[in-house]
Amino acid sequence: MFVRPGATLPAAARWIHLEHGSEMAAMTRLPFDFPHGYHRLTLRNGSVRLLVVSPGRCHRPPERAWGWAVQLYALRSRESWGMGDLGDLRRLATWSRRLGAGMLIVNPLHAARSHAPQEPSPYCVSSRLFRNPLYLNIDAVPGARDDSTANEVAFEARQLNTTARIDRDRIAAMKTGVLERLWDRFSGGDEPRAFSAFKSEQGSTLQLYATFCTLSEWQRKPWPSWPARFRSPHSPALQHFARERRLRVGFHCWLQWLLELQLEAAAREAPLVNDLAVGFAPDGFDAWLWQDTIAPGVHIGAPPDEFSMSGQDWGLAAFDPARLRQAGYVPLIETLRRAMRHSAGIRVDHVMGMFRLWLVPATQRHERRARYVRYRASDLLDVLALESTRARCYVVGEDLGTVEKGVRVEMRRRGAMSYRVAWFESEPPRRYPKVALAAMSTHDLPTVAGVWTGDDIRDQEARGRDINRAGEARTRARLRRLTGGAEHTPLDEVVARAYSTLATSPCALVAASLDDVTLARRRPNMPGAPDRDNWAIPLPRTLEQLRRDPLPRRVATILNRQRSS
Repeated sequence: MFVRPGATLPAAARWIHLEHGSEMAAMTRLPFDFPHGYHRLTLRNGSVRLLVVSPGRCHRPPERAWGWAVQLYALRSRESWGMGDLGDLRRLATWSRRLGAGMLIVNPLHAARSHAPQEPSPYCVSSRLFRNPLYLNIDAVPGARDDSTANEVAFEARQLNTTARIDRDRIAAMKTGVLERLWDRFSGGDEPRAFSAFKSEQGSTLQLYATFCTLSEWQRKPWPSWPARFRSPHSPALQHFARERRLRVGFHCWLQWLLELQLEAAAREAPLVNDLAVGFAPDGFDAWLWQDTIAPGVHIGAPPDEFSMSGQDWGLAAFDPARLRQAGYVPLIETLRRAMRHSAGIRVDHVMGMFRLWLVPATQRHERRARYVRYRASDLLDVLALESTRARCYVVGEDLGTVEKGVRVEMRRRGAMSYRVAWFESEPPRRYPKVALAAMSTHDLPTVAGVWTGDDIRDQEARGRDINRAGEARTRARLRRLTGGAEHTPLDEVVARAYSTLATSPCALVAASLDDVTLARRRPNMPGAPDRDNWAIPLPRTLEQLRRDPLPRRVATILNRQRSS
């Protein structure tokens, strides 16, 4: 039962068991100051129902702020080990704040599988509850700078900063080797109280995750193919395994603690907007942990649209709507709660999934066609609002692609921001809605340089991708209208003009992509092109070069001026 403070309770209500343990007699109507939360309602017949008291609206976003949008793995620096890490994020946050940025939007940092090969996509993850150790800044790990072996590996790893492609497997091997060495030293001494407190706070879920990672390294195959005794998170054999491998299980707990500390340090420098992926891999931890709530035999995808004419299969597991509700929405609550840690805001990827999801057959053996499956949106949005207000974390809903009528109206009513991307909008930015975030593009769409130079179309042609010529022409025409640029206009001028126009929108937030201000011509990801180096393309400029370049400063000056006017 989902209600607001002041709501009328059923006549049969007898007791209310509050979330934090106290109990009170049920009343006819809840007081307007009744605490928000996940309570239990006992009826006169003895049955117990979930009573969710939600504010109904998300935490209020800032007004007239701007910030950079960054694919963190692509942001290399002098200190990087072949890819951007949380140390780079902290340095970027410090520089951004000095430029006047009020936020920093970061790609999902969710945990990938714990063994090779590493999954490159930050949207196809093992778990949305935990984070990817590849983002650890090794230099910031206690003891790393004093370890001669770590220093030797660091020198070799930094040679990877010059490669044209991010090699996650090689980076993972180097980082893991050093981290194992540092863990041996750490685990040989007294456990710090801060680490003990972290494990206690994270509870059994962290222990299960660390055990799953250890099992995955041992089995090296998807969990549905594991021996039957390990396929359930509730198995007694699993507890025996964790005791036998307690040092390795402790290692994976320690990695998550380090990630927590480093992300918290970055968040102190500038407000972070963390990205929440729409789903998770069917062979990952979240699917194993919540296997009883997963819809079998289907993947999350997207129907055909202007930018992907054949539709998409994202290969992600989906919750079964009825099973999720029977579970009291615990998987959603835990996912949102962890996503909002150290976050000023979150970007909810494919927010339409809170209303309905396009589910496609997982294999060709399934004869069912792809179709929409509807969720109880009012419940999910009440949970979103409750977690948002508790964490004081605003919500940006990525409502792009095929958006059902009424979704944007309901999101606005709930205080969640829309996501307006110039490539999709036929109206000029000055007509965008106020409760929204404005951006030029996203990770799946062309960069400004890619559109202006035509390199994005050439990249698509090289991959044999079906190209929507009419759609591409509209995108280029929109860019010309935004910039007023002629064919000979210099690329940096085109970028500056584009963001100058975008900043005239009344939107509460404006995001400027680091891909654009570094004049990157290749988009981070091209859906439907598996042979391309998706999610492995570094920015064409390092963090140090970015801080010296005039274009980022020029764009920041433009955004500061427009946002303050």
